[in-house]
Amino acid sequence: MLKDIDILGASILIVDDQQANVTLLELLLADAGYTNVSSTMDPFEVCALHRQHQYDLILLDLQLPGMDGFQIMEALKTNEEDPYLSVIVLTAQPGHKMQALHAGAKDFISKPFDLVEVKTRIRNVLEVRLLYKRLSQYNKALEQAVIERTAELRESEARFKSLTELAADWYWEHDVHGNFLKVSGPVLDMLGIQVGSHLGKNSTDPLVGWDVEQSRELHEKIAARQTFLDFLITQKHSDGSVQYFRVSGQPMFNEKAGYIGYRGIGLEVFETK
Repeated sequence: MLKDIDILGASILIVDDQQANVTLLELLLADAGYTNVSSTMDPFEVCALHRQHQYDLILLDLQLPGMDGFQIMEALKTNEEDPYLSVIVLTAQPGHKMQALHAGAKDFISKPFDLVEVKTRIRNVLEVRLLYKRLSQYNKALEQAVIERTAELRESEARFKSLTELAADWYWEHDVHGNFLKVSGPVLDMLGIQVGSHLGKNSTDPLVGWDVEQSRELHEKIAARQTFLDFLITQKHSDGSVQYFRVSGQPMFNEKAGYIGYRGIGLEVFETK
């Protein structure tokens, strides 16, 4: 919610080549309580002044020598730092009003000035302008927060990966269909697992040799989306050797609480003939 102090403290630039009009608008704005009003009678100064001060509102006369109000509005549109063209045109020509609105002006004030109309139109445009600025600032703050949060998550992921590498022989992730998405450590040498492998239940999967009962129990835990810790599973090789592993895993969910797969770690505990 905007407060009067926000509106009355907004920065306003008056652009008119007639000193009488400038003085009248300055007095009118001061009487209405506006405290941050500037003016210029030189149309060639407007763009430079706006880049420097980022005015909340420009009261722009259309009939100016050397560079008219339409040309000024086109030049103001090149300001990438402030793409919002907050301009009220001042004109005595009825035909110029719609032309000015099509050129980007937010409103118009007819000459000679009606004091009530001037105050009302200026306040209305300023309210919209300040709300736009507040929304823009919020979006920038939100974007920065997202950037910072993303950096924190990446740092956290790097720390997690480092810790898992220290605490286990390998780290793994698979999707809802059992396809391995990430693996790290010597799992290809140990188990024949690599990205793209499938955690299957039949004799053609890369985990051939796993104990049938243990494998069935592990698949049941995964199907039930249970977290398991130090689950013991063995793998028997064609030469008669048996390897023993302990695996831990937990289900993964997205921001909408939808199941997206599993991740976990594994450790070879001992080997025997």
